[in-house]
Amino acid sequence: MRNDKLFLFKVNISALNRLFSRMNELEGIYIKGTKKTPKIEFTQHIGELVLEGRSIPENTAKVYEPLMDWINEYVKSPCSTTNLHLKLEYFNSSSLIWIIKMIIALSDIKLEGAIIYVHLYFEIEDYEDGITDEVRNIIDVLIAKIHNVKSNIAVKTHATDSKGKIVKESTILI
Repeated sequence: MRNDKLFLFKVNISALNRLFSRMNELEGIYIKGTKKTPKIEFTQHIGELVLEGRSIPENTAKVYEPLMDWINEYVKSPCSTTNLHLKLEYFNSSSLIWIIKMIIALSDIKLEGAIIYVHLYFEIEDYEDGITDEVRNIIDVLIAKIHNVKSNIAVKTHATDSKGKIVKESTILI
């Protein structure tokens, strides 16, 4: 009889641990895009962060500050692989500043061996016409700003056709 009670106690502790771990889990962010703001999908448990559409908001801080808050919480308990997908057809310079801030914040992940992929998507014509020079400029800024990083950071550029299918890609490890 005593063993049965001990077993039930262990099962209940296990159930409580699962419940508490779910309670501490960071909630995802899902925001529908508009003509001026991107669709946002940040999912903690799989390490997927997606910005898609246009990013030309009148008040950039209003859009990106909550994302920075979320990222600052995410880096405390990240996935071993984090993917930041920037599927932006157009973005203004103030959005770019916030995107760079987001990448810098993600570089604070302290999980040994973690990798952060920054995915950039371009139409094939832009990709072949030298969009990589712009990407190099962004990478140069990141290299200058990011120090003492425990995780690996890579930029993956993707060229897409008119249907959005990836037809070329390259990876640059920072």
